[in-house]
Amino acid sequence: MDRKKELKEQYKQMKSEMGIFAVRTKDGTKYFLETTQNLKGKINSTRFQLQHGSHPNKAMQNEWNQRGENNFVIEILEKLEYDKDDETKTDYSEELSIMKMLWEEKLNKN
Repeated sequence: MDRKKELKEQYKQMKSEMGIFAVRTKDGTKYFLETTQNLKGKINSTRFQLQHGSHPNKAMQNEWNQRGENNFVIEILEKLEYDKDDETKTDYSEELSIMKMLWEEKLNKN
């Protein structure tokens, strides 16, 4: 029973990777940026939604439907590190928003 409690506590202490990822066409003409505090989970969710025609970004969903899954890549652009000095901080939405603005600016220049 103690082992179960210990595993639960370890799970609570685990921190998922956070950052920004892109779903983009292989030819680079279209892209969709997403920031999240759980990269792995959000990428899986996005891929599932696109494969099943239920992604909330209708423009990206239409491109996916027209071009097919094989013409897209999903890639992590940047990871956001946890604040080492502040163990209690749990909301990184502001940092993620800034990260997204910087990436949009960077990609629009290309």
